[in-house]
Amino acid sequence: MKAVVTGHGTSQGENHGFRSTRKGAILKLHRRKFPLVLGAALTASIGLAGCSGGESGGTAQGAESTVLDPAKLEPASIVGEGKYGEEPAMTDVLELTDEELEEIAAGDFTAGIVMQTMNEDWSSLTVAGITDTLEGMGVEIVGVTDAAFDVQTQIADIENMITKDPDVIISIPVDDVATAEAYRKVGEAGIKLVIIQQPPAGLDYPTDYQTVIAPDDQGNGQIAAMALSEFIPEDGVAGVIDFGVDFFTTNQRTLAVQEWFQENRPDVEIKEVTFTDPNAVGSVAANFVTANPDLDGLYVVWATPAMQTVGALRQAGVDLPITTIDLGTEVAVDMASNGNVKALGAQKPYDQGVAEAMAAANILLGKEIPPWITLPAVAVTPSNTLTAYEEVFHAEPPAELIAACEKSEICG
Repeated sequence: MKAVVTGHGTSQGENHGFRSTRKGAILKLHRRKFPLVLGAALTASIGLAGCSGGESGGTAQGAESTVLDPAKLEPASIVGEGKYGEEPAMTDVLELTDEELEEIAAGDFTAGIVMQTMNEDWSSLTVAGITDTLEGMGVEIVGVTDAAFDVQTQIADIENMITKDPDVIISIPVDDVATAEAYRKVGEAGIKLVIIQQPPAGLDYPTDYQTVIAPDDQGNGQIAAMALSEFIPEDGVAGVIDFGVDFFTTNQRTLAVQEWFQENRPDVEIKEVTFTDPNAVGSVAANFVTANPDLDGLYVVWATPAMQTVGALRQAGVDLPITTIDLGTEVAVDMASNGNVKALGAQKPYDQGVAEAMAAANILLGKEIPPWITLPAVAVTPSNTLTAYEEVFHAEPPAELIAACEKSEICG
């Protein structure tokens, strides 16, 4: 299996004022228990693992006529396990009582946030969820760093954050191997560590880190595979544009895509290509499509490279259906415009940020929480783009998305 990336998220775009609109929905500290609005799966649906090749019965319909039902794409429960086979726990294990919230507020605690990038909707939403929640509990944020996907920058960011001596650091690794020793220094300095997506290689729970908060990457991968299958004819060819770095969370996405096709559409040939620079996917995609004119559709590992692929296809005059993972403004507009992107599996980064902050609060209280806590996958198609956007962003859809839906009349 090819290498792949962090659950980085989404296409670039404005934040659309999400912080001011979300605080009231997320934090109501006067209640008996902290109300995590992290959401379960949107609707009960069929389990994907045992499904045959979608409603098309293995024969793709035309892109214009194919209508994807998100309820039939979405897993009924969490699909994936943790990096070391951990059983996923749900976010309700993080609830706090009024007394515990008062203890946090009186604790004069501090936290640092070390990110892999801040140039995507996913990252901005994650940090907003963390910040809104911790600040709402009286925890001071001493800094937020942006490594711009550079390993050495993130190592320096971790070491610099340690010198600020926060009580807890919340972080997502750029590279889980290359940054591991820097993360080990966090625990050695007596600082608690909450990891986003996957633990650095060789670190131990609960000594080096105290939990991992992750999306259901395999569930999202299954959504992307099942949706793409609807556009691949019998004995057709599907392309996979993957991230060429060994990273558990995106490995899981692509593994789920491959396994779904093997089990449900063995007639489909899978061709793959990888990229290592998230900012230079367009040329990789263009060369891949040129070299493989028999491709019937593409899976791209997350939304930012998916939109670069869309640009490359348009420049080349090629029209292929695409599925991907993560909902951002740019990819939502393309999907609502009846563009190349036909469906995606979405994380809920703001809600995940809330969970990461709640995990930090539990740990600061001296509580031991499960090593792997997971949020469910969300299926997004044109028919539920507007409601899914509100669910993921905790904000009204932006004007450009509403306009695209009104023009195409496919948003339901």
